Amino acid sequence: MPNIKSSTDLRNNYNEISKFCHEHEEPIFITKNGQGDLAVMSIEAYEMLNGKVELYRALDEGRAAIKAGKKRPLTDVIKDLRQEITDGNV
Repeated sequence: MPNIKSSTDLRNNYNEISKFCHEHEEPIFITKNGQGDLAVMSIEAYEMLNGKVELYRALDEGRAAIKAGKKRPLTDVIKDLRQEITDGNV
């Protein structure tokens, strides 16, 4: 169940809200005049969420490449990745 607080709660209880966000790594939804306004989360939770979005985007690009017939043998891909790591490009 989502955790919902008012903008007044955010202003008056910032430390409590911050502590919750860090301990639970989930957002708190802030309302303004009874309507949804913001989602507040820790930097760590944001970075994790953003990382997932980037991963999903990369997976979608891969799926699109496969559909377009752009395929390579896995052994070639692994070889290229190892070379990039060795060269310091990753």
